[in-house]
Amino acid sequence: MAEDLIEIRWHGRGGQGAKTAALLFGEAAIDTGMFIQAFPEYGPERTGAPIKSFNRLSKKPIRLHSGITNPNIVLVLDPTLLKTIDVLEGLEKGGILIVNTHKSPKEMREELSVEPGILVYTLDASKIAMETIGMNKPNTPMLGALARVTHILDFDKMLESIERKLKKKFRGKPEEIVSKNMEAIKTAHKMTKGEE
Repeated sequence: MAEDLIEIRWHGRGGQGAKTAALLFGEAAIDTGMFIQAFPEYGPERTGAPIKSFNRLSKKPIRLHSGITNPNIVLVLDPTLLKTIDVLEGLEKGGILIVNTHKSPKEMREELSVEPGILVYTLDASKIAMETIGMNKPNTPMLGALARVTHILDFDKMLESIERKLKKKFRGKPEEIVSKNMEAIKTAHKMTKGEE
């Protein structure tokens, strides 16, 4: 991805960590010298309600302060949203769709009628989260997928940044919370599949 401005939309449900993932990714981008925006779009939603979060990244200062209507990348943390929300809205040719699902990229393309020219990637982020973290929090595995697919950030530097942020966030909690999340990111980075 070489655009001057990269826009990312995250779809999830309250409690799945879409907002946290957008913030972690944004903060990792800041650590590499990029300019970023990271913001959620939600009202008084409860756990389980659909939410969106966004990232805007650039190597130059960002003067735009509006919602994101034509993202370059869309991540879907909860596959049940595919039945109720148009996750492809505004995603154009050259865009990337990353879905948390056990299905293949080809199956997702067919199921969602994804236009040619949009790249589709899948990974079972929920399974990875359950096996590493012990709960269905697909946000950190999706960060691994985003890094694998886009190469926007250097993966090792991104890991260092996220680990620092998680240690701060979970200060006073068992250290394994951080190490398990880091393992989830690394596992997802290896297991993300694109179309062959």
